[in-house]
Amino acid sequence: MMRIAVTDMHTGGEPVRIIDARDLASGWPHPDGGTILEQRSFARAHQDHYRKFLMFEPRGHYDMYGALLVNSSLKGAHFGVLFMHNEGWSTMCGHAVIALARYAVDQGWVENAEPHTQVAIECPCGLVTARVEVKNGRAGRVSFESVPAFLFAADLEITLPAYGKITFDIAYGGAFYAVTDAAQFGLTFGKNPTRDFVDAADALTEAVKKAHKLEHPESADLAFLYGSILTDGGLGKDAPSKNICVFANREVDRSPTGSGVTARLALMFEKGQIALHETRVFESVTGSQFTGAVRGLAPECSYRAIRADVGGMAHYSGTSVFTFEEGDELGAGFLLH
Repeated sequence: MMRIAVTDMHTGGEPVRIIDARDLASGWPHPDGGTILEQRSFARAHQDHYRKFLMFEPRGHYDMYGALLVNSSLKGAHFGVLFMHNEGWSTMCGHAVIALARYAVDQGWVENAEPHTQVAIECPCGLVTARVEVKNGRAGRVSFESVPAFLFAADLEITLPAYGKITFDIAYGGAFYAVTDAAQFGLTFGKNPTRDFVDAADALTEAVKKAHKLEHPESADLAFLYGSILTDGGLGKDAPSKNICVFANREVDRSPTGSGVTARLALMFEKGQIALHETRVFESVTGSQFTGAVRGLAPECSYRAIRADVGGMAHYSGTSVFTFEEGDELGAGFLLH
């Protein structure tokens, strides 16, 4: 009988199902491979049934998200992580990093220091350093410094059959996103239902995938469009800037999206819409908020890139041991579209 133990958290409403493959008792065998990308490739090729088991119904749902803790070969990293969702395996997840950093402090995996404890996490896109606020031994709010983020292409145009001509940018914040104003689709936050935003964002994602080839300076494994971000068009100077991120297979992020906020900051900085060390607030469809700021340039990147700082709060929602019983035809996992 399959048996996998998990801890569930959420960041701004977005779930994080944590599985520790470093612990044999978790039930998920550690993926083979020396580097994080090799482990990701192995998990994608040989352990995808575990992903479906935990992400899909009846144990998960269409918008479930997971984090698989693995060994890191990167000097200075406390551990590595692979990210999973309804479509497969992603390269970066800011909301999960926020949850995992708090979890690492609570588990005693790093030396607890007040008022801030540093947690270094190797993600498929590179090393991400998180800073956890600690008061009276209790972990709280978390911020993280991103991998180099950059504007890949600006002011592109594409014609979508149901919407007409759309202008958009492509930016990288650990994953690539197409970013545009929701108003171009006739959509307003707080007025139109979430499904309308999903349809529009998915149409943009699929069209951009066909029309534009992406490149990443470090690895071809990182060069794919993860999703689209629709914004309220605001820059967040006087009020939070609302956005919705639709990624993977039409999955909706309940949080403002850590890698998405990072990508937006790179885009805004390149266009002169935010200054160095200036903090903005970004708000999701649930009303949850992340802070974001440009902390400096990343000259090691071949693109004109920045280092972003993104912050938020994660909470626990439970622990579970999931099992699979022989003869259960639906127990391997299914999704209803």
